Amino acid sequence: MPVSMTPTGGPSCFDRVKMGFMIGFCVGMGSGALFGGFSALRYGLRGRELMTTVGKTMIQGGGTFGLFMSVGTGIRC
Repeated sequence: MPVSMTPTGGPSCFDRVKMGFMIGFCVGMGSGALFGGFSALRYGLRGRELMTTVGKTMIQGGGTFGLFMSVGTGIRC
């Protein structure tokens, strides 16, 4: 009797793409916090302006890096 070589219990391709996006989003948010925080402090921003600028940088960095990670994971599926 032939044995199937395909894994049956592993995550689907869509689940892998989602996980790649989430990992990339977290890494992008971390780098956005570092780079955005340093650049905002260098420009002399304080208080609400600082938090708004760093937050925008974190979301942009997370979205961008998450997109690239999800595309790369999708190519590997």
